[in-house]
Amino acid sequence: MQKMPYSTLSSFLKLESASGILLMLAAVLAMVCANTFLAEYYELLLSTPVEVRVGSFEIAKPLLLWINDGLMATFFLLVGLELKRELIEGELADRKNIILPGIGAIGGMLCPAAVYLYFNYGQESAQGWAIPAATDIAFALGVLSLLGPRVPVSIKIFLTSLAIFDDIGAILIIAFFYTDNISLAALIVVACCVAVLAVFNRSNVMAKSPYLLVGLIMWIATLKSGVHATLAGVVLAMFIPMGSPKHPSASPLKTMEHDLHSVVAFFVLPTFAFANAGISLIGLGIADVMHNVSIGIAMGLFVGKQIGIFGFCWLAVTLGLTKLPKGMDWAGLYGTAALCGIGFTMSLFIGSLAFEATGLNILFDERLGIIIGSLLSGILGYLVLRKSLPKESAV
Repeated sequence: MQKMPYSTLSSFLKLESASGILLMLAAVLAMVCANTFLAEYYELLLSTPVEVRVGSFEIAKPLLLWINDGLMATFFLLVGLELKRELIEGELADRKNIILPGIGAIGGMLCPAAVYLYFNYGQESAQGWAIPAATDIAFALGVLSLLGPRVPVSIKIFLTSLAIFDDIGAILIIAFFYTDNISLAALIVVACCVAVLAVFNRSNVMAKSPYLLVGLIMWIATLKSGVHATLAGVVLAMFIPMGSPKHPSASPLKTMEHDLHSVVAFFVLPTFAFANAGISLIGLGIADVMHNVSIGIAMGLFVGKQIGIFGFCWLAVTLGLTKLPKGMDWAGLYGTAALCGIGFTMSLFIGSLAFEATGLNILFDERLGIIIGSLLSGILGYLVLRKSLPKESAV
């Protein structure tokens, strides 16, 4: 089975790294806006009502929720496309390449959640347990890019593969734990859309527009159903054809993935970061930093990720279940595990789902813990890898 060419992987990683740097700038800009005279205009922008109406049917949300529910559906569509391609012909098509990042991802979700629950168990805030379980691959690769050509390709592939499994975990968490009251009628419409997409796929429909049209209807129905609308993007991706016996050279999936990369990397994720990272530090005290939610998230990302990913991978290698990739040593694995503690956009997204319905975030700001934990993880990961990686370019 043909592997993805190195040049394609290389260009993808460069794109994600550039996106990570842009994410940093977007987050800094959001913080500046939230803590200066621009704060009023920043809040006014995000709360601007945006409405789409056709007859008696309407979707009315503030701009912030259009970004979180709409633009992020595009991000999850791209995640689904990447996942399908990787499973069919990419790094994850070979079972040997799945074991280590898969085990690391499991540890990287379980341990941060356990750390968070240690600080929040028995309280209503315990529903935010999944916030530190996420990894922001674009941000992590952005930090990794600061080390230049010294970083072995094996570390980049491990980090990207682990992030794919992490995204699968995030999708399942959103589907099963952060779903509102269910509308049966809307779910029936979703099921009909899935059936139509399946017919398209089985009939080898190669044009992308029919899939996108049905996908839009499915997104609206999912939005109205109580299931989080971003999941429609993942479902749609599963039906985009990889290729066809009649058209072996044509791949709607690869074409759509290529078209979406720049949009997601340079518009969707930076826009999301700008809209969600603006934390007001005015009047912030030690009590806010040491709040059980903030400390639980920060420690989950900074400590839980390291223990989970490094510990589970070490155990798997020690037991002979797998081995470290060529070019990666234990120090490289530890530095990579620390980088995975950069939750940022994905943690912000899950945080908005965990607390927006209950309004608990009026009492605290979970974003503070996300930024502290992500910042500490990024610094530690960078320093460990800078110290341990060879001075010359590695293969």
